[in-house]
Amino acid sequence: MRLFHHTRNTRDISLGGMRVFSDELFGVGERLDLDVLLPDGSAVRCWAEVVWARPVDGDTPARWEVGLMFTDMDPADIQRLASVLAPAG
Repeated sequence: MRLFHHTRNTRDISLGGMRVFSDELFGVGERLDLDVLLPDGSAVRCWAEVVWARPVDGDTPARWEVGLMFTDMDPADIQRLASVLAPAG
């Protein structure tokens, strides 16, 4: 399992996983140890599996786009992440 530590590169996050941009290529099936930073500055610890990876075309700051599926997360952290993802209403 590898530690994935990058800031400001997460896109399309949900309770099921997220899409990230990276300069490093990760292999499908590889497991990563992640800290997802929340708007209040705290972090949610989770583990994820790489489900796809593809090169990014054009002049971009990252070389790879990577799809991650969350595989293990503490129930309290799931609630914290859900509260941030929930639409304001």
